[in-house]
Amino acid sequence: MRKNEITNRVAENDNETLNLLTSTQIVIHDALTKLGLNRDAFELLKEPLRVLQVRIPVRMDDGSVKVFSGFRAQHNDSVGPTIGGIRFHPKVNEDEVKALAMWMSMKCGIADLPFGGGKGGIICNPRTLSFGELERLSRGYVRSISQIVGPTKDIPAPDMYTNSQIMAWMFDEYSRLRKFDSPGFITGKPLVLGGSEGREEAGALGAAICIEEAAKIKGIPLKGARVIVQGFGNAGSYIAKFMLQSGAIIVGISDVYGALYDPDGLNIEYLLSRRDSFGTVTTLFEGTITNEELLEQECDILVPAAVSNQISAKNAQNIKARIVVEAANGPTTIEGTRILSERGILLVPDVLAGSGGVTVSYFEWVQNTQGYYWDEKEVKEKLRKKMVKAFHQIYELSKISNVNLRTAAYMVGVRKMVEASEYRGWI
Repeated sequence: MRKNEITNRVAENDNETLNLLTSTQIVIHDALTKLGLNRDAFELLKEPLRVLQVRIPVRMDDGSVKVFSGFRAQHNDSVGPTIGGIRFHPKVNEDEVKALAMWMSMKCGIADLPFGGGKGGIICNPRTLSFGELERLSRGYVRSISQIVGPTKDIPAPDMYTNSQIMAWMFDEYSRLRKFDSPGFITGKPLVLGGSEGREEAGALGAAICIEEAAKIKGIPLKGARVIVQGFGNAGSYIAKFMLQSGAIIVGISDVYGALYDPDGLNIEYLLSRRDSFGTVTTLFEGTITNEELLEQECDILVPAAVSNQISAKNAQNIKARIVVEAANGPTTIEGTRILSERGILLVPDVLAGSGGVTVSYFEWVQNTQGYYWDEKEVKEKLRKKMVKAFHQIYELSKISNVNLRTAAYMVGVRKMVEASEYRGWI
């Protein structure tokens, strides 16, 4: 895809209907252009090196067999093995998995990890599956992709609607196939199976650290700051908890069914105690507002922690926050990013704010490899050091290069891959 092809596609789609893969390619192209890198680098990085599509037969509880479709994408392994989560979602598709693998490459580059990006997904609705069906689906997926994954090839991890139990089933299935325990095959495992302290909340903690650093830049004291968190799943609920501990006031939260907003602050501890395993809590209340309405409410810090394409040309002018920190994947479109940046709103992109999860996955892989495990304090200290360094590196680059934080983050993210690819003779 050359520059004029990208321009034409943007014009045809008006930036707002682009799928995640196309929008990711546009930002990568911009980042490479700013770095003065040649077209060969873009041709290599614009799509994953390999994508596997699988079909997984699962015996359901009623005795019938249902065949699920799944994917595993490996973006670039020039630096080292690929790494990335597996999501269970009814709308996951190949282009989304490709884009997410590419984002994971950016995160690894930003955090200076010896990995490239990978991502997996299964088209399913985990809410409708029993415990046994989830186990059989998880094991079937591992059998389907077992030839291209492993601790020195591609390391899976949790993602949307997958958790430590699902990682444990996958770890056990891989160990059966390989005839030996291989804890470094997968991260996000239970502690008793070689998981790392701090892994479950790592993504949210990384975003919270970015919020702290962004607030310092904007001169906003966290104590008393008004925060809206869109999404109350694993990331959103932990972010709300961390912000509450910092003295912030959580004025809004949401789930897939609606949103709660109170300018005087919500009782987050009560809401955390009532949410279900999928992050649902608003169904317990009357008088809720929509997710779209929540985004436009008054606050100091807005944290989109739900799904993609939430802030766009349609509502970016109405965002009242001074800081937006993306804890979801792709919540702000290209045009939305441009509008927020022009309005002086500090937008911390997903590939930076969301890099805490893969960083602690790396820590887990290191601990599995050496057989020596760190306590929670050490994990969090190491994570904070990496997040703060990455945040300020990207912020300073954005000022020097006169670009928004998203482009600056991609500029940092691609450098290591391009350099490694050049040394290998790929480009």
